[in-house]
Amino acid sequence: MHEAEYRARGNWNEVKGKMKQAYGDLSDDDLAYDEGQEDEWLGKLQQRIGKAKHELKSWIDSL
Repeated sequence: MHEAEYRARGNWNEVKGKMKQAYGDLSDDDLAYDEGQEDEWLGKLQQRIGKAKHELKSWIDSL
């Protein structure tokens, strides 16, 4: 699932909040998602928090 799906369900802000709680150094820019840019966004998050892409997807989906 990605940001657009969370937005459709109305809980993207909640997910972003949980991500910031877990990783306090994440900025709004780190969590900004541009439609069609999921791979780039995940790559940026990988660099910031040091998780593999599949780990990030699983973690985000679990929030």
